[in-house]
Amino acid sequence: MSSQAKLEKEAMHVLKLTSRTFYIPIKLLNSTLKKTIGSAYLCMRAIDEIEDHEQLDSEVKQQLLQGTSNLLKTDFDSNAYKELIKPYQSLLPEVTVRLSDWLEFCPDGIVDKVKESTSEMAEGMAKWVKKDWVVKTKEDLDEYTYYVAGLVGVMLSDIWRWYDGTETDRDLAIGYGRGLQAVNILRNKDEDAERGVRFFPDGWTRDDMFVYAEDNLNKADQYMKQIETKNILLFCKIPYELANRTLKALKSGKEKISRVEVETTVDQIIKE
Repeated sequence: MSSQAKLEKEAMHVLKLTSRTFYIPIKLLNSTLKKTIGSAYLCMRAIDEIEDHEQLDSEVKQQLLQGTSNLLKTDFDSNAYKELIKPYQSLLPEVTVRLSDWLEFCPDGIVDKVKESTSEMAEGMAKWVKKDWVVKTKEDLDEYTYYVAGLVGVMLSDIWRWYDGTETDRDLAIGYGRGLQAVNILRNKDEDAERGVRFFPDGWTRDDMFVYAEDNLNKADQYMKQIETKNILLFCKIPYELANRTLKALKSGKEKISRVEVETTVDQIIKE
C-alpha cells in the first residue's frame, strides 16, 4: 500500500471516529471530493477538539488555537506545530495531533483555501474561549455560529468552485452551516448548561432558538438549489435532512432521532 493510500485509509478511520453526521455523506463522494472534504473536515475537527476540550484551561486553549491559526497563515511548519502542542499532546485526540497529516492529504489546488478558513475558525474560537462563550445578543450568536459552523459553509463553497466551477451565494453558505449548528445548540442545551455554557441570547426561549434554526435551514435549502452537481448535492442534503428531522424530534419532546431514522433518511436521499 502506498503512503498516500495508507493516509487515506487512516483519515477515513479517524473521520468515522469523530463524526457520525459527516462520515456518511463523505463516504458517498467520488474520490477527489472524498479526499478534499475528508481532509478539510478533519482540519476543522482538529481545532474544534481544542475548543471543546474538558481538561485544558482557557489560557491554554487560547494559546493553542491562536498559535495554530498563525501557523495556518503561513506554509504550516509541522515541526512548529508539534512544538506548540507538545506539552499537551497526551491530552489531545489523534485528529488534533495529526493536523499536518490532514493538510498533506488535501489536494494542492485547494489546500490554501482550507488553511484560510481553518485559520479564521481557530482565531474566532480563541476569541470565544476568552469570552467564556457568553452569548448575550443575536449578534453574538451570529458571530459565534459563523466562526464554528458558517465557515464550514464558506469552505465548502470554495471547494465546489474549485472542483467544477459551481457558484453559490456566500450568505446562504453561512446559513447552511449556522442552521446545522443551531440544531446542535438545541440538542445539547442541557449538556451545555451542565458545563456552565448557554448559547441562548438574553431573553431567548427555546422557541426563539427554533425560529433561528428554521430561518437558517431555509437559507440552507436555498443554498442547495444553487447546486446542480449530483454528488455535491447528495453530500449537502444528508446533514441538512438529518438536522430537519432532529429539529422535528426536539419539537415533539424527543432528545434526538434514532439510528434507524438516520439510516432510513440516508437511504431515501440516496435513492432520490
